[in-house]
Amino acid sequence: MPGDAVDVSGRPDLVSSPAEKRAAARSLERHIEPDTAKAGRWAEEETAAAVKALADGWATASALRKAHDTWSDQVRNLLDRLGSERDALGAGNRVLTSADLAAGSALRETSALDRY
Repeated sequence: MPGDAVDVSGRPDLVSSPAEKRAAARSLERHIEPDTAKAGRWAEEETAAAVKALADGWATASALRKAHDTWSDQVRNLLDRLGSERDALGAGNRVLTSADLAAGSALRETSALDRY
């Protein structure tokens, strides 16, 4: 199968087709990013409720609030990374296609056979 190539170390090869890259970008956009954001919001709501419940004199509330802030930053960073990966999957194909077209036009400038 295409894309199932294995290099000499036994690890899967990273070569993929433009269709596979588009499918991966769609999966990131339609499922992985929204599901990650949803999980992050759920954890945020639950943690906020716990902090509120422990706010009356519990030292745990402060530590939980710090952990919550760290979690929020990590979710935000992960969502940014997923978005970058999605964009790169789409842009990679455009960059390579443009490079192929440029190389092809440079190679096919003039042939001796064109004069006959």
